[in-house]
Amino acid sequence: METTAWMQLHSVMNAQQDSRPFARATLHRIAAFARPHRRRIAQFVLLSVVGALLAVATPVLAGRVVDAIVAGKDPGAVVGLSLLIALIALGDAALGLLNRWLSSSLGEGLILDLRTTVFDHVQRMPVAFFTRTRTGALVSRLNNDVIGAQRAFSNTLSGVVGNVVTVLLTLAVMLTLSWQITLLALVLLPVFVVPARRMGSRMAGLQREAANLNAAMGTRMTERFSAPGATLVKLFGRPDEESVEFAARARRVRDIGVRTAMAQSAFITALTLVSALALALVYGLGGWFALHGSLQAGAVVSLALLLTRLYAPLTSLAGARVEVMSALVSFERVFEVLDLKPLIEEKPDARQVPDGPVSVEFENVRFGYPSAEKVSLASLEEVAALDTRGGAEVLHGISFRAEPGQTIALVGSSGAGKSTIAQLLPRLYDTDEGAVRIGGIDVRDLSHAALRGTLGMVTQDGHLFHDSVRANLLLARPEAAEDELWDVLRRARLEDLVRSLPDGLDTVVGERGYRLSGGERQRMTIARLLLARQRVVILDEATAHLDSTSEAAVQEALAEALEGRTAVVIAHRLSTIHAADQILVVEGGHIVERGTHDELLAAAGRYAELYRTQFSNPGQTATRITAGAEAVA
Repeated sequence: METTAWMQLHSVMNAQQDSRPFARATLHRIAAFARPHRRRIAQFVLLSVVGALLAVATPVLAGRVVDAIVAGKDPGAVVGLSLLIALIALGDAALGLLNRWLSSSLGEGLILDLRTTVFDHVQRMPVAFFTRTRTGALVSRLNNDVIGAQRAFSNTLSGVVGNVVTVLLTLAVMLTLSWQITLLALVLLPVFVVPARRMGSRMAGLQREAANLNAAMGTRMTERFSAPGATLVKLFGRPDEESVEFAARARRVRDIGVRTAMAQSAFITALTLVSALALALVYGLGGWFALHGSLQAGAVVSLALLLTRLYAPLTSLAGARVEVMSALVSFERVFEVLDLKPLIEEKPDARQVPDGPVSVEFENVRFGYPSAEKVSLASLEEVAALDTRGGAEVLHGISFRAEPGQTIALVGSSGAGKSTIAQLLPRLYDTDEGAVRIGGIDVRDLSHAALRGTLGMVTQDGHLFHDSVRANLLLARPEAAEDELWDVLRRARLEDLVRSLPDGLDTVVGERGYRLSGGERQRMTIARLLLARQRVVILDEATAHLDSTSEAAVQEALAEALEGRTAVVIAHRLSTIHAADQILVVEGGHIVERGTHDELLAAAGRYAELYRTQFSNPGQTATRITAGAEAVA
């Protein structure tokens, strides 16, 4: 059988078996995505029909050539028919290229629409979504599932339309030539269809197993090849055992590959044999009819050629539902992500922050982290069922106010709720009760752009993208000029370092900035904060993991960053918050103490206890930030 026929059979063999019913709502959503491409889809279908007509025309003309030769007609007639066959072949080739262009442009256009829609939707999801979701599983939705959905248009659609037309025309022509041979040929159809479906199920199972193993290997490599993962393996891992386990998985993938290749080879060999037997039947029975004068020799040739174009489309149509369901599953997995509702939505009439210095206020704020069912999917977490925990209140009636230009410090035990308070200001989460205000306006009434333009945050990990110094800085303000970049680097005590780098501003800092030291990464995030020129600053343990030298450099940069700005500072090192306008002691989601450093020491409460614990070692002294900087780390 010809190459295209085997390709159709191969697609049936490799289709995923799925017996779920069609989801009408899913079909409507697919139609909505396809609507902008309806003109190209119509052209695509039309060309598929024309291609099917040409596929049937060639065998008929070949038979007429044989009849002309047998009848001893004028050679010109034979040449004319041959030229017509050649023209059809040329037309079919041109049509194939055009159809391929339409198929690829349609498929890639659909991929573009789906990917951008999913990407934009994922960007609107809350931080809780990303803390639960496995990155690889999410990326798979943007790659594998989107491509699987695209095949519904570029492959399945044209295949079904073209195959239906091909089968109907082929059967019509074969019946006109010899209904007896046609019926006998159809009797052999189950010999094609049944093995195709059974082998397809077996092949699909092997492919699923191989895909799962490859995904597991990919996840393992991603974790071990990242800078933190590689460091952990070198410190605590067992390289020999890691190698043995990886090799075992790789061998299983190899074995499945060999089994898949042998199963496919056996299947193709068996169908080739059956095809040869079917052709033998056509030639034998057709030749007998021809010798007895009830059938022309050309009709025998046409029937043989048409037979080769009949079984593959019939087999493909028999598995068409499998292919459609496979594509439908991909669409459903994409829509599953789109159906997750973002918890943080911008109001249609969102407001802007007033000009000038702004205050920060928490009024009786109560908050509990959302449960998994509100922000995640079991398939994205790669678990059987979502964690049912969550929703318990962790902040209980938090109230405080920072006047424009003031610094509020949050201290307390780990897990007391300090970082949670900080995350409510930039609206990474929304409060359950109460209000968080910037400049007197509830953050839920502000636009996302207004929040980003007003509020900046430096976290303890100092995250940077695997990109250049320039790109990491311009994330804060893309329109900034180069002299502004050097200015903020100077103010962040990084100018000399960046000028010494091989490519200066264009030097790539590595994944998560791991080519820089911890202090350098922190100062880079501070430089980004300075470039953004935001009026409210949040510092969440900005110096928690730095040595004394790095901390001193970061402290100088922070003093520059906080000057004249309203600040909320979280610190475990109490030595860094003496100059704060107000210190809040947070324990168990409550503010248990508030006041200045001297007031809280005089009160001899929880703050004084924490302070004595940190500075109980002989010779240890507190490092104060000068009041002229009006800032703390």
